[in-house]
Amino acid sequence: MRQARDIIREECRVFHMSDTQIKEVMSRLHNELVRGLGKNTHSKASVKCWLTYIQDLPNGKERGKFLALDLGGTNFRVLIINLGDNHFDMQSKIYAVPNHIMTGTGVALFDHIAECLANFMKEHEVYDERLALGFTFSFPLKQTGLTKGILQRWTKGFSCSGVVNEDVVQALKDAISRRGDIQIDVCGILNDTTGTLMSCAWKNHNCKIGLIAGTGSNACYVEKTENCELFEENNGKLQMLINTEWGAFGDDGSLDFIRTEFDREVDTHSINRGKQIFEKMIAGMYLGEIVRLALEKLTRMDLLFDGRGSDLLFKRNSFYTKYVSEIESDLPGEFTSCRDVLEELGLAHATEADMAAVRYVCECVSRRAAHLVSAGIATLLNKMNDPVVTVGIDGSVYRFHPHFHTLMCEKIEYLVRPGITFDLMLSEDGSGRGAALVAAVACHQSQQQGA
Repeated sequence: MRQARDIIREECRVFHMSDTQIKEVMSRLHNELVRGLGKNTHSKASVKCWLTYIQDLPNGKERGKFLALDLGGTNFRVLIINLGDNHFDMQSKIYAVPNHIMTGTGVALFDHIAECLANFMKEHEVYDERLALGFTFSFPLKQTGLTKGILQRWTKGFSCSGVVNEDVVQALKDAISRRGDIQIDVCGILNDTTGTLMSCAWKNHNCKIGLIAGTGSNACYVEKTENCELFEENNGKLQMLINTEWGAFGDDGSLDFIRTEFDREVDTHSINRGKQIFEKMIAGMYLGEIVRLALEKLTRMDLLFDGRGSDLLFKRNSFYTKYVSEIESDLPGEFTSCRDVLEELGLAHATEADMAAVRYVCECVSRRAAHLVSAGIATLLNKMNDPVVTVGIDGSVYRFHPHFHTLMCEKIEYLVRPGITFDLMLSEDGSGRGAALVAAVACHQSQQQGA
């Protein structure tokens, strides 16, 4: 058995990255960020560094009643938020996006959303009021203004026709107009990453990076306006929130030197082959499948489960990322959750040695993900070079994985320049509060611009 364990560890070495490799990842990411910000290099950059047109962070003085719409996956949320002097009142409702709508037409998608908005306004007795709305839209977006965002491509299982290369704010406005019964001013569009930063910044004015480590992954950060070559206005403001869309880092082959056969397999069978390469190594949508592919290989090598797998183990996407968090939550030497997961997968014949090996594979894959995310955050911290920065974070992987936070703290501490202090802050309410704050700050900005 000793020999099998050694071979398993040897097979998993592909998930281990040396500090030299991690620093090379940082160097390549930094170069891509600079290319994304540059006027002459932006079109060829894999990390697009889109302008968000948000130049003011919340200062705690925002007041009023705002709607927020948060579309980022198979569910979306509608929220109503009341910002008062010393209080913050938020009510929300979650609506489903049925599969036939996710893969149908764009008109059907936005009509569905507008219908849910109308129902929500009726339920909350604001049906006759005119309200400003912040629209969180968590797909790759090219913004050309606070309220104009062109969808670059669908991700996360969506494939609605007639939306790519179109303005999604206009699509929402058109759907609201088609109904003719509700009065909503879309005051700003953002993604969940920006929402997370805004939400955390409302509480902590040092928050200048937003990170999503969940089903997908992305980061945004505060950049000096002078470095934003695509921003052609000169309004005297010194900063601009940049949406990196770092999930696409590596789409040009720059991460091939650390990708494994399992990463390539995940990519081959994804709906966006060759795209979002960095995301596919770190995000919840893929981590479970990377683990499953490694387990399948080890089983076929007769190193696990006595060479006897199960139909489920050999079935794509059957090993959920939540299993990774559950398995790693077991105390050392205990396998309660691991046993439950393996039984669910039809592997009740697993021995303790098998369970220890399964846990080891999970640890290798999640540690690599945490280290890659840390490399990304450290790159942003070093680029910004601010002495004190809070990183606002949301997403199921960071929120539920038992060791992700600790792994990130340790690795960022090692990778960041001396003299930079950082802390990681969990965003409490997803991007709901953030979307409302974008509406609040955006309306304030619009009033200033209109004045």
